Amino acid sequence: MSDIKIIPLGGVRENGKNMYIVEVEEEIFVLDCGLMYPENELLGIDVVIPDFSYLEANADRVTGVFLTHGHADAIGALPYFLQKFNVPVFGTELTIALAKLFVNKDNLVKGFKDYHVIDDKTEIDFGNAVVSFFKTTHTIPDSVGIALKTSEGTIVYTGDFKFDQSATPMYQSNFGKISDIGESNVLALLSDSAEAEGSVENASDLKIAGEVLDTFRNTDGRIIVACIASNIMRVQQVLDAAHKSNRKIFITGRDLEEIVKTAMTLNKIQLPSEELIVSVKEIDKYPDDEIVVLETGNLGEPIQSLQKMAIGKHRQVNIKEGDLVYITTTTSTAMETTVAKTEDMIYRAGGTVKQISTNLKASGHGTAKDLQLMINLLKPTYFIPVQGEYRRLAAHADLAHEVGIPRKNIFIPGKGDVMEYTKGRMRMAGQVEAGNTMIDGIGVGDIGNIVLRDRKLLSEDGIFVAVVTISRKQGKIISGPDITTRGFVYVRANEDLIKESNEIVKKVVEDNLSRKEFEWSRLKQEIRESLSKYLFEKTRRRPVILPIIMESSYRNTKRNKES
Repeated sequence: MSDIKIIPLGGVRENGKNMYIVEVEEEIFVLDCGLMYPENELLGIDVVIPDFSYLEANADRVTGVFLTHGHADAIGALPYFLQKFNVPVFGTELTIALAKLFVNKDNLVKGFKDYHVIDDKTEIDFGNAVVSFFKTTHTIPDSVGIALKTSEGTIVYTGDFKFDQSATPMYQSNFGKISDIGESNVLALLSDSAEAEGSVENASDLKIAGEVLDTFRNTDGRIIVACIASNIMRVQQVLDAAHKSNRKIFITGRDLEEIVKTAMTLNKIQLPSEELIVSVKEIDKYPDDEIVVLETGNLGEPIQSLQKMAIGKHRQVNIKEGDLVYITTTTSTAMETTVAKTEDMIYRAGGTVKQISTNLKASGHGTAKDLQLMINLLKPTYFIPVQGEYRRLAAHADLAHEVGIPRKNIFIPGKGDVMEYTKGRMRMAGQVEAGNTMIDGIGVGDIGNIVLRDRKLLSEDGIFVAVVTISRKQGKIISGPDITTRGFVYVRANEDLIKESNEIVKKVVEDNLSRKEFEWSRLKQEIRESLSKYLFEKTRRRPVILPIIMESSYRNTKRNKES
């Protein structure tokens, strides 16, 4: 009997950052390697990736990374992963091409070439497990699910998926292959839960394409389409609609240009006409009712770019009277307030707004019927909902129970939870280290809760700096205290507050200089505590207090700073 462990390092009880590991005996298989864009409270953080600590401790056992599709939530952390692990990367043609874009763009990994292109006919025998793939329907071509066949049964990971009977061949799910896997004893199913709560079924992509075309034909002015860069299906629908409505397209955003060029090179995007795409210099040559602007923004997210367009600060195109902004992405609950604010800005600039989600449910993730169909096709013994916040995992667990999976065979894991199959049953078997690694600029994992707390305080209550120069030899203050504040109070209107703060700092310093044993750390801590208590009493605010104490001597000046 094989010992099998399933451990999510990301993608559970959160949106994005998908990474799941399956251990079969001594071999570790990594399924997806994604990132997550930060929530508002992660001030200054660019992206969040999984914690690789457990994998680093078992690096010699990692056989490879297996990717389901080319979105950032599945491939975005690959540049950081490949800095630490020299293992093969497996994915479909488009997925590997986009993964290379991510890796090469970040310039973090030089010379890595161990990529392997697979398709739904590929089988790879690793000894303890045979890895195969099956086609799925998502908003990007070449999406697949992954099956690991072991001596105890098959472990299946769906990746992002939905079912659409009208999907074109490039996007069709392979029902036959999925059914065949289901007949081969599926031990455990890890399934996409992103729309498990959805009560409205997805519209077919054929219907969505018709909606886009109707919008293009019935709009008199320019159309600015807001789209996620990696939603290749939506990009294709926009290209087709523009061609059929006799419009030209200008593509903004470097991310989208690179993705579109890559997809076109691999024939994953069909350009209806060679003259369809124009440059920014050519826009003014055409009437407004013959122009479409396709906007994705930085990191493929269009909303922030729309705000820049609305206030006239976009580097290429700005919103003007008569423009229609067509938002073709499905807004998440967390973004609803931001989108509402953006709409208001667009209307102020003279434009109007239409959201595709007003009339149609346009998601790349399966809702209840799709999720239950996948379970019925695969017939797993154990079920593990993944890819979603806790409430969605719980909703998916309920759906699984409705189609016959016993509650005792359903696991709702957290990051790092170990589900172990041994002696004929699966059970929770502890945890491994797993959390968030935050990326800020070129810093990887060097931002922790303390730094984020200070950033939050700075953003809310500002900073209060007290500078003093002392002579320990003479036992007195040479200069200062000098008080500087930013984001706390207006100094000229609070002269008494600043004067009293000076006196507090002066007294604390003099008290410490009079002691036989002088300690820098104690001096600074007492300044912080005394000022914090006084400032909170007077203002009910808690600024970050930064004492800067400099020591003057006859021969040199030593500066001691502490944040």
